[in-house]
Amino acid sequence: QVQLVESGGGLVQAGGSLRLSCAASGRTFRAYSMGWFRQAPGKEREFVAAIGPSGGNIDYGDAVKGRFTISRDNAKNTVSLQMNSLKPEDTAVYNCAMRREWGSPPTSNEADYPYWGQGTQVTVSS
Repeated sequence: QVQLVESGGGLVQAGGSLRLSCAASGRTFRAYSMGWFRQAPGKEREFVAAIGPSGGNIDYGDAVKGRFTISRDNAKNTVSLQMNSLKPEDTAVYNCAMRREWGSPPTSNEADYPYWGQGTQVTVSS
């Protein structure tokens, strides 16, 4: 059974930084692409970042390019999201997600990710 558990969310002032982590279990982590998505109240879920199984093939949503960095540690079965220069509009619940197919590339389409964590709240105050 796949389990994804996010941590690291919290309250931060605009311009600050947070680092989110997602711990995975139940599968061979190094074989699967991972993604981060977010959803703000009253808005649709939005793609944030994704990373391929070996750490390459990285992609970012337009809203976070240049400010967020995704990385993974396959030895520790974790994927992280370093968030810098945070803005109030970054306020959302952040979820990590895992692709179903072994070795498949990361995508920005949430429908390609059947496994999701419970989410962690990020609140950026102005």
